[in-house]
Amino acid sequence: MKAFMDKDFLLETETAKKLYHDYAETTPILDYHCHINPREIAEDRQFDNITQVWLGGDHYKWRFMRSCGVEEKYITGDASDYEKFCKWAECMGKAIGNPLFHWSHLELRKYFGYSGVLSKKTADEVWNLCNAKLKEPSMSVRNMIKQSNVTLICTTDDPIDSLEWHKAIAEDDSFDVQVLPAWRPDKAMHIQKSDFADYVAKLAAASDTKITTFAELKAVLTNRMEFFASMGCNISDHSLEYVMYTPASEEEVTAIFAKRLSGEVLTKDEENKYKTEFMLFTGRECHRLNWTMQLHYGVKRDNNKLMYKKLGPDTGFDCINNYAPSAQMADFLNALNETEQLPRTILYSLNPNDNQAIGTILGCFQDSSAVAKIQQGSAWWFNDNKTGMIDQMISLANLGNLSGFVGMLTDSRSFLSYTRHEYFRRILCNLIGNWVENGEFPDDFDILEEIVKDISYYNAVRYFGFKL
Repeated sequence: MKAFMDKDFLLETETAKKLYHDYAETTPILDYHCHINPREIAEDRQFDNITQVWLGGDHYKWRFMRSCGVEEKYITGDASDYEKFCKWAECMGKAIGNPLFHWSHLELRKYFGYSGVLSKKTADEVWNLCNAKLKEPSMSVRNMIKQSNVTLICTTDDPIDSLEWHKAIAEDDSFDVQVLPAWRPDKAMHIQKSDFADYVAKLAAASDTKITTFAELKAVLTNRMEFFASMGCNISDHSLEYVMYTPASEEEVTAIFAKRLSGEVLTKDEENKYKTEFMLFTGRECHRLNWTMQLHYGVKRDNNKLMYKKLGPDTGFDCINNYAPSAQMADFLNALNETEQLPRTILYSLNPNDNQAIGTILGCFQDSSAVAKIQQGSAWWFNDNKTGMIDQMISLANLGNLSGFVGMLTDSRSFLSYTRHEYFRRILCNLIGNWVENGEFPDDFDILEEIVKDISYYNAVRYFGFKL
């Protein structure tokens, strides 16, 4: 029997152990997509207790606690931080087979030196240990980032954001980790939302101009993209139910935009026409600016309407949307490609059944402008577990170029989540190690070292064009 989560955790062969410990373990981290707050980095926040840094905003944990029958007061309610932590510790003992069990213990070991097992029996011990550690200067936000070996972080930012905290970080010579914005214009795209007109008004105010037509909206967004680019941004990120392709004329979209601003409800066809033209515009602008476009899709959001009214979005009530037609995805990419305006693009589907479809679409649009110009993104959200990661990488290897893969991201709101990169790298090294030991790939460690380090870090540096 192997020891619980020892130094060779998830590494089943001698080759896997060598690949991880010699190559992957010490390679830096580039976190090109996350949801952490740049203000907390600028101010170098020091957390008061483990609940604040561990449970605040983490809807992964919230969902599991609900599945264990925990009252909402101990999840997002008014219970004390201590009470919330104790409930999470109790749930940990029931998390067999769930990646949260592994992630939580990786974090406890890396940041707090705790090698035991968190449960209701050890809750007080871990609470006291972590809170004492969090008082040390080494556990400020910036120092947690530094000890995680992170070189660059891309946050997720709305077009109306002033980026003042990014500016403050960039001008602070005492912190050498780059923190760059990433363009997330979802509120300008989601024309069906009840607050769409209000958002357009806020966007106009932020730009000190008027927005009454689709052309004016595009002009303002172009101006804001230029501003983001001046602050180091070179990535856009988009959340979609699915990637649609329902092209329309400028006149049609102008009429649809005006209709929605006047308060009228759109048909689904009108909504799709607007979103198609919005995303085509964004793709062309990304190409012009030499940005990478990330498309996250396959999500059905806010399904528990009762809880959505109480807690709002991003609180753990989303699920997989089983409708994501690959033909429309291919048509969308082709429309940009036909005019030679297809940017580097990363495709993430929340539905693992889309792996093979994505893998075949990638091959239709690759060219010499970048290695793996069109990427399948890492196993995302409900799929960033051992099974999901293995399935995604095997599918990518079967149908595309695994060696050109840009690897893992945290997609997290927690400064302790960088151990997800460790989790991913262990799984990657074990997968490759098994291929080598099965005689499916030669034991040429010069090649293997390059592949492992590239997927872990260097592919992303080159692909996005970061200057490190």
